[in-house]
Amino acid sequence: MQTSSSSSPAEGNTLFPLVLSIVAAAATGVLWAYANPIQLVPGVIQWRIFAFLPPLVGILLGAKSGFICGYLGTIVWSLLAGTFIPAHSLIVDGIMVGLTGLVPGLMFDPKKTTFDKAALVKIALVCLVVGLVMVVAVSASLAWLGIFPFWWAVLYLGLSDIVPMLIGTPLLVVPALKILTAAHPAGFKRF
Repeated sequence: MQTSSSSSPAEGNTLFPLVLSIVAAAATGVLWAYANPIQLVPGVIQWRIFAFLPPLVGILLGAKSGFICGYLGTIVWSLLAGTFIPAHSLIVDGIMVGLTGLVPGLMFDPKKTTFDKAALVKIALVCLVVGLVMVVAVSASLAWLGIFPFWWAVLYLGLSDIVPMLIGTPLLVVPALKILTAAHPAGFKRF
């Protein structure tokens, strides 16, 4: 007698969020490099209006997907923008921006979270805290490398990344979830 175990496609399909997170990472890098309207510090820091993408991807597709989006997005952006610094981009900036996708993805799961006003406020608070940690670490790296003074970097990076994360992530999580659910009605396992 042969036994077979079957699982629903939603239980084991991690390829969908993995591929989508890589596509989102490429889009994030390109948008950060070419769709930023205001240069806060030309050649160093620009207002990244799409800084909400890593936390949004983390919440919708899973913590690892959010990390991939933030980390690879940073690498793509730095290469396209001409600001790639191996020690900074690959280690500090990449990892810290990756964490802005990972942490919200760990804390909010669309299957377990009702995205009411309270949840959206919590998402904004998580984005604020993880954004502050990222900004301090990246600013310290820029200062240590002699690229930019620490407190000026904190100010400009805070404006550049935290503000769009605070506004964009809670504002877009519900519509993005509806679009994602419509695009993949069978469901998928978050990655």
